[in-house]
Amino acid sequence: MTTVAYSLAVVLDLFILFIGGRFLLQPSAAAAGYGVPSERSAYLAVKGVRDAALGVLGLALLAFAGATPAAWFMLAAAIIPLGDTVIVLRFGGTRTTAFGVHFATAIVVLISAALLFAA
Repeated sequence: MTTVAYSLAVVLDLFILFIGGRFLLQPSAAAAGYGVPSERSAYLAVKGVRDAALGVLGLALLAFAGATPAAWFMLAAAIIPLGDTVIVLRFGGTRTTAFGVHFATAIVVLISAALLFAA
């Protein structure tokens, strides 16, 4: 169970780090994947830096603080994809993207938190 908990958390942290990098390197494509239309702007770079920092923070917690602090981080971080779900719906994105990408991500992050608490 501990291996699964840590593996899922690492994958999620690396994924958000990847998303951050994509917003920095391919902002238009990243914005389209997010689910709302956006022009290339500084806001996309800001999102990229923040996403990358959250990925590094999650990895650092796993490496240096352990499962319980990482679980609390994941629990708090689940607010982000839940908010993203609402944002996509509010700004004209598809329900498929809102629920299939963002809400589903929130569920996986919450599962990761639960597994880390149990580890």
